[in-house]
Amino acid sequence: MQNDWRMPRRTVLGGLVGALGLGLAGRTAGAAGAPIRVGGTLSLTGPLAQTAHVCKIVSEIYVEDLNKRGGLLGRPVEYVLLDDQSKPDVTRSLYEKLITVDKVDLIMGPYGTSSILAAMGVAQRYSKLIIQSSMGIPKLATYELQFPATPFGPQPDKDFPKMVFDALDTTPHPPKTVSILTSKFPSAQVWTQGAKAEAERRGLKVSLYLEYEFGNRDFGAIAARVKDANADFLWVGVLGLEGIQLMEAMKKLDYTPPRQFNLFPAPGPFVNSPDMNHALAFTVFEEQPPFTSRPGIAKFVEVYNDRAAKAGITYPHVDNQASGPYSSWQILEAAVTATNSLDDKVMGAWLKHNAVETIDGKLTFDGPFNHGPQHMAVKQIQDGKFVVVWPKELTAPGAKLIGP
Repeated sequence: MQNDWRMPRRTVLGGLVGALGLGLAGRTAGAAGAPIRVGGTLSLTGPLAQTAHVCKIVSEIYVEDLNKRGGLLGRPVEYVLLDDQSKPDVTRSLYEKLITVDKVDLIMGPYGTSSILAAMGVAQRYSKLIIQSSMGIPKLATYELQFPATPFGPQPDKDFPKMVFDALDTTPHPPKTVSILTSKFPSAQVWTQGAKAEAERRGLKVSLYLEYEFGNRDFGAIAARVKDANADFLWVGVLGLEGIQLMEAMKKLDYTPPRQFNLFPAPGPFVNSPDMNHALAFTVFEEQPPFTSRPGIAKFVEVYNDRAAKAGITYPHVDNQASGPYSSWQILEAAVTATNSLDDKVMGAWLKHNAVETIDGKLTFDGPFNHGPQHMAVKQIQDGKFVVVWPKELTAPGAKLIGP
């Protein structure tokens, strides 16, 4: 069940005082003058709300700390945040409002591929730079002033399914049959189509392939078909709470898949469900070495954990849902600082030719669709905690994939 946040449709974060002391050194405290207004939307209500509230908390933390360090260009920062209700048409209207009515100086992208595409169209119309952290179909992001904050690489629909099946091949009994389900949410659908192609390429039998509408809540009939297929491995292109709802429906049928993968689940309900132990998921950051050894990140993890717990987040730990928006703010700060400018085209030109050190590693933007190399990983729930299990260079000391 999602938290009852009862959030207002509009939130402004500005002139706040933080206690992180992160980021670039040498800034003087005490930002002054007219604020720099950064506008954006998040899905504070609707199917994506559980994850969007994580993004909101991260942005609050970053803006607080940024203002403590002197803001941007010596001016305080205000984050003008609106609720897009998980609806692309609402997102489009709100970004139009932010740019033409609220007259924000800069914009920050929303959460979710559909909303990002809607916002990107508005940004392109007004030649605004837009940084986004969860655009899962890079080939659709052809606008030259969009910059990805999550290192998916240019073709995650091919690279990530291969990574998952490579990981499964390290277990004593790799799967021979697979059932594949997906929401019709664009990124989940495209990545899952990639999983089907990869499974077939490896000679696995696809016992079931099924797509369902985004926002679906009734998984009874779908669960029955999964049980009938009874494959060795279940891939589900889920977002938010869909994976939990599917598992609840399967349990009513006295069925649990031998092993399963959920693409973009809401982390709290997912990791806290005993039925999901050993389930796999996507990530680019987890609260473990080697990720936490990156400069300044340990303090952010500490502050986020405390803030998220107080806010009632059911998994108050930093994972890829939290690292994405943090990386977005790091990229924006780096571009403004390096160029000493709020000019969108000037900042965009700088980003195309420079790397930015972020929570998700060193990001570059000179490849296809402004992506650099991918830095994705596979994580597994082990005893109530996410653990990165693949690839080997990103696993914590002693960690390994547990499988039948």
